[in-house]
Amino acid sequence: MSRVAIRPLGEKVLVKRLEADERTAGGIVLPDTAKEKPKRGKVLSVGDGRLLDTGERKPLQVKKGDQVLFSSYAGTEVKVEGEEMTIMDESDILAILE
Repeated sequence: MSRVAIRPLGEKVLVKRLEADERTAGGIVLPDTAKEKPKRGKVLSVGDGRLLDTGERKPLQVKKGDQVLFSSYAGTEVKVEGEEMTIMDESDILAILE
């Protein structure tokens, strides 16, 4: 079985959400229905960059492998070969975790 490669276009970024915590800070175990959507993920692939008025492309600030923070409902959820991923604009990304 071959893996489907997804290459975002323009200033889009493909992100795999990292799992949300299953416990609160106080140690209470949360059921699936009470968990928030994770706001943290790993960049799997990036587009070519934003197209400028001059016709040139401005490279994206994020790169493959970066761990990022983004808003809860950013992007569009996609499911490929059973794996859930999110395609979002680079502007939906709030920070890179270092």
